[in-house]
Amino acid sequence: MRLILILALALAVVAPSQAQKLGEFGSLTEKKMGPKTIKVPYTDVVSYLGYAAKDTEDEVIDGKKFYFIYLWVPAVAPELGVRMMSPVGKTKVKDAIVSDVYTANAESEDYFDTYITLERSDIVTAESISAEKVKGAKWFSLAKNDDSSEMPKTPRGTKYNSLLRYKSVVGNPLKALTVGLYRIGFTTFKKGEVKGTFIAEVGAPVEIPGIVMAKTVEELKALIK
Repeated sequence: MRLILILALALAVVAPSQAQKLGEFGSLTEKKMGPKTIKVPYTDVVSYLGYAAKDTEDEVIDGKKFYFIYLWVPAVAPELGVRMMSPVGKTKVKDAIVSDVYTANAESEDYFDTYITLERSDIVTAESISAEKVKGAKWFSLAKNDDSSEMPKTPRGTKYNSLLRYKSVVGNPLKALTVGLYRIGFTTFKKGEVKGTFIAEVGAPVEIPGIVMAKTVEELKALIK
């Protein structure tokens, strides 16, 4: 009986780390594979490792503390996908953009119920990006997501991680995925504190060299080539 109890406790400890493993990032395009229909993986994926600290939000919207990750898209895209998972845990990601604040808090066990949004700004050239212009920019909402059944479970066993996909609307200036500055907003579904490590990924069905993400405008400008 004691051995069974020890094994059960061990499984309870291991399960969360196993649940946090990210799989392939599939696009809106589907392909028939025998009896199954699968989403064709994005061919271009950019990853960002970050940490959300308490009371460091960028803006309060409808009573919720929102944090932003800035995204530079240097070419027209037919589709973009965004997903976020918290905590990062032992998940390994190749060639990720790693923020200093993540490095300082990589061992943290804190995590949050992710809620993500995707917006496009009216800034369309890299030369126009500055803290002052970003502060006065117009932002156009494209998509949002709270819980996705496609994402790994949280350490509590709940499907609270997020994923969205957005297809460009050709001919509609406000809904098209044009060259420009975007931002990923994130918070929690319920009003409260946002605290913990996270991984954010942006995927595209075609290769778009030069896509970069950063927590601040200054960091983004340093990454743009």
